Amino acid sequence: MSGHSHYATIKRQKELKDAQKGKIFSKLAKEIAVAVKSGGPNPETNFKLRVAMDKAKTANMPKENIERAISSGSVSVQTLEEIIYEGFGPSGIAVMVVVLTDNRNRTSQEIKNLFERGGGRLGGPGSVSFNFENKGFMLIEKDADPENQILKLIDLGVEDVEETDDGIEVYVAPESLGEKKKKVEEAGFNIKTTELYMKPKVLQTIADLAEAKRAIAFLDSLEEHDDVQKVYANLDVPSEVLNKISS
Repeated sequence: MSGHSHYATIKRQKELKDAQKGKIFSKLAKEIAVAVKSGGPNPETNFKLRVAMDKAKTANMPKENIERAISSGSVSVQTLEEIIYEGFGPSGIAVMVVVLTDNRNRTSQEIKNLFERGGGRLGGPGSVSFNFENKGFMLIEKDADPENQILKLIDLGVEDVEETDDGIEVYVAPESLGEKKKKVEEAGFNIKTTELYMKPKVLQTIADLAEAKRAIAFLDSLEEHDDVQKVYANLDVPSEVLNKISS
């Protein structure tokens, strides 16, 4: 264990405590509907949809909500546009924000305002995306011997493995996520989460308590925007600092 928590880990901990399930379900439904729009309603042939459905099930989204999102996918999202914003948050952290919107001008201005109010600024295309790479991601449930689990996962041909407080993070090439997921499950591992993910290549560590609080609050404000689907950041916070923020 490194004694540090990157933003994806921090976000997962927050989501576990988040009581606003309705808002989470709304974003997941939108993600499912957009996946249907781009690749059809069959999860067997539409991998993006299968990943979105797995994510919804992990969040305990009711089956009828998932089915409703699939059936409405070809109708309700025709006007939605996916936009990826790049920018810098407090302390210079690199941030990628994925939104789905039916009004580009309104959303662009609101995202710009959130960056500025949070002590950051929007950047142009390519300003931070060079520091992120597309990956397939799985969070594996830890058992009593995580070191042995990690060795077994490496033998299965995954690209990168990292132990965190809430599990073992596994990264693979995005196009091989389905195949690797099947192999990992067949090897007896319990997969808690599966998703397509933008992984930062270089992390920005913030060890100052006030600055770490400010950065996390800024990222939370982005997450809470109705049009925002996903937020990726290269934030890294030492565990002792994060524990002070959480307490």
